[in-house]
Amino acid sequence: MEKDFFEMVYQVVRLIPKGRVTSYGAIANYLGAVKSSRVVGYAMNAAHNQKPKVPAHRVVNRLGLLTGKHHFSTPHQMEELLKKEKIKVVKDKVIDFEKLFWDPMKELSL
Repeated sequence: MEKDFFEMVYQVVRLIPKGRVTSYGAIANYLGAVKSSRVVGYAMNAAHNQKPKVPAHRVVNRLGLLTGKHHFSTPHQMEELLKKEKIKVVKDKVIDFEKLFWDPMKELSL
């Protein structure tokens, strides 16, 4: 079950456009597992060697904080990847989070 859920998470994360971010909770909600944002986080931690690539750096917490940054190869890699996509980050927080937020419930239809 968990492996299938991880794969569904990866499918959603691969759809997040460059320059946009979403939250663990928004993905969980979209997948019908409202209380599973932590499991979405576990999926992101396990995503680094997936093929095709999973842009895990685009998934942040509900406040726009880079809570998953410690699971990248360096503590700054998540921020660096976001900045390459023109996303401003100050003190581990996405600036203009509400404006950049990509809600799969609105952007995708099941």
